[in-house]
Amino acid sequence: MSQILAIQGSPRGERSHSRRLLESFLSAWQDSAAGRDVVRREVGRAQIPPVSEAWIAAAFHPAEQRDARMQADLALSESLIGELFTADRLVIATPMYNFGVPSGLKAWIDQVVRIGRTFDFDPEDHANPYRPRVLGKKALIVTTRGDHGYGPGAINAHRNHADTYLRTVLGFIGIEDVTVIAVEDDEYGGQSFADSYGRAERALAELAGSF
Repeated sequence: MSQILAIQGSPRGERSHSRRLLESFLSAWQDSAAGRDVVRREVGRAQIPPVSEAWIAAAFHPAEQRDARMQADLALSESLIGELFTADRLVIATPMYNFGVPSGLKAWIDQVVRIGRTFDFDPEDHANPYRPRVLGKKALIVTTRGDHGYGPGAINAHRNHADTYLRTVLGFIGIEDVTVIAVEDDEYGGQSFADSYGRAERALAELAGSF
């Protein structure tokens, strides 16, 4: 049995290009082999709360000493982290918003990137204080951009703080095998957008069998 955890980051519904691409990919992935399961986590149209002072206090408190209130403060985080550990693969579908990721996706990241759960920190090891704990997984980022030229080496690459940020944060917790498939020119529309969308569709279809 293989399992994908699919994170949907767009606040849009059916008008979302990243949402449609994600569902198309997941359907092709499941159809390509038996025993493939998908767990969906909506973060674009659901309220994932930002971390609070109470959350931070609980997260940095020794686990065996947390009281009932602290455990409640971390309950959602524990659930989200459990989904991440259970899955073999992670797929994140998200638009680029203002050169970064939407707030719902950022909130999910803040809930799952947690000391003692998805990474360890050793202050005595000055050379390598951080130790990732989410190992042996691979990820796919399906992203849409209003403009163009945000890929590596392109004219707007220095403004890309979306999938580049996701690569960084996923690598920090141990997921280093990351593929990015992007659609550009969403705001322009027309043939340039259609061509970009078509290329992404084909790339995802090719990837479905082997991911």
